[in-house]
Formats: sequence, structure tokens, C-alpha cells
Amino acid sequence: MFAVTILGNNSAIPTLDRHPTAQIVTCDEQLLLVDCGEGTQLRIAQYRIKRSKIRYIFISHLHGDHYFGLIGLLNTLNLMGRTEPLSVYAPPELEPIIQLQLDCSGTQLHYELSFVPLQPGYSGIILEDKELTVSCFPTQHRISCFGFSFTMQKKKRKLIPEQAKAYEIPAAYYGKLQEGADYTRKDGTVVKNDWVTLPPVKGKRYVYCADTIYDPELLPWLREADLVYHETTYLHDLETRAAERYHSTTVQAASLAAAADAKRLLIGHFSSKYTDLQPFLEETRPVFAATDIAEEGVTYYV
Repeated sequence: MFAVTILGNNSAIPTLDRHPTAQIVTCDEQLLLVDCGEGTQLRIAQYRIKRSKIRYIFISHLHGDHYFGLIGLLNTLNLMGRTEPLSVYAPPELEPIIQLQLDCSGTQLHYELSFVPLQPGYSGIILEDKELTVSCFPTQHRISCFGFSFTMQKKKRKLIPEQAKAYEIPAAYYGKLQEGADYTRKDGTVVKNDWVTLPPVKGKRYVYCADTIYDPELLPWLREADLVYHETTYLHDLETRAAERYHSTTVQAASLAAAADAKRLLIGHFSSKYTDLQPFLEETRPVFAATDIAEEGVTYYV
């Protein structure tokens, strides 16, 4: 399974029914947390998400609405008896912030907590784990900020059983064929791998654009993505305010999704000034029809 569960869809100030940014990306049996705004662990409990399966945490930038919930979650995992390692990918300044909080409270974690620093402006692969590849890329915000691209792909080639039998390849060798190996018969004849297998199925891709001004330079990262999350802090009548605060509007996010030939768009990071979110869809869907609001508690399949 490859899916995204929205824990928080609001921007800086939480409201009674909307919370700061946080998402869970489910990749088969493992969970990845993307941003960790205030109250994230309460949303995790509310939506019955298994904390123990969170293996990686990705923090886009160090504005509080994207990481103020982290220390509470880390402490709860400790109190719950976690022993499995946990990796946090974030701007390098986050590590001393967390360490200071742990030191001041005299907290000793019983699990290994490692920080992977994301240096300003860096783009590229930051994690490869089984069938999952995660890349980061810079977004244009008031401070160093990153988006993340998650790709799930079956790396084994697809076996053509009829062909393998025709070339008299023993079934015990099928696993190596799926890994890309050729087969050498007893008479020395080499059976090329692509004679009996097909390339792996194209992977699915979810792209998370964190806080950002409208930026067409993001298009290469969004190109033909199966699902894109892009902030829409403001409706389009506040385009000037969005630019001044390094945020985006409805029409801007939808325009990027359309230009990138993305399959679906999720919008979020709504300003607390709005109580009704329906106008966000009314502005985005005429530009990019396959748009949905990132609703808290809803899981969207990639």
C-alpha cells in the first residue's frame, strides 16, 4: 500500500478543527512522518496510527507549525518503550534544539535517534530503503525549506514463466532472473535476462511541496507525479500577500499541477483566517480538475 494520511492541514495558528501541518506516508508496512506540527501525536492517537511503525521523520523547515510537535512525540515514543532506531531528516539546526530539550529535562532516550542534516539548497536522494526512494529539493520560503519526493517501485523484474520454461530454466533460478541475472545453460548458451523477463512496473510517486512561493522551477520535481501536495495558504485575491509572505495561492498551485501533468493535487496549509474551505476548490478545480482538499483524518491512495 502507498498512501498519505493527513494529520494537520492548517498553517501557522491552529484552530479548534484544523491543526498545523503533519502527514503520514504509508509504504507497505512502514510509516513515514512528514512534518510534525503542534499536536501531531494527538492526531496519531485519534486516527489509530501505530507509532511503533514510524521509522523515518522528515521535517521540511524550522517554522514552528512544522516541528513544534516533535519533542512531544519523541518523548512519548520513549515512554512507550520504543527500542527501534528512528531517523530524522531535517535542517541541521534541529538536532541541537532537540538535544537541548532532552538535556534540560534529563531525558535519556532508550532508542537510537539519528539526525540526517539537509543542507540549504541541496537536492537529491536522501534515502533508499527496499522499494522506497526519498529525495529532497529546495523550495522558496523565508528560511531554508525542503520538499520531498517519495517513490515506491518494485525493483524486481517481472518473470515471463512461459519463456523461462521454453529456455529450460529451472524454477530455482527464477529469483535471480527477477534480480536481473542472465542464465547460462549447461551447453554454455547464455539466455539473456530480457528474453525471459519484463522491466519492473513503473513506480508510483508522491511529491510533498512544503511552504513555498509560486515557483515554476519546481516543475521538474512535480512532472507526471501520481499525487502532489502543494500549499494554498491563501485564495487568489490575496496573491500579493502570498508573495510577500513566501506562500502560494489556489490558482498558483493548480497551475503548477497542470503544467507538470500531475495526476492528482492535494491542497493544504490553509490560513486560519478562513473558516470555509469550499472556495479553495472553487478556485483550483477550474484550473486543475483533479484537485482535493487535504482533509484531516482522510487517507489518499497514491
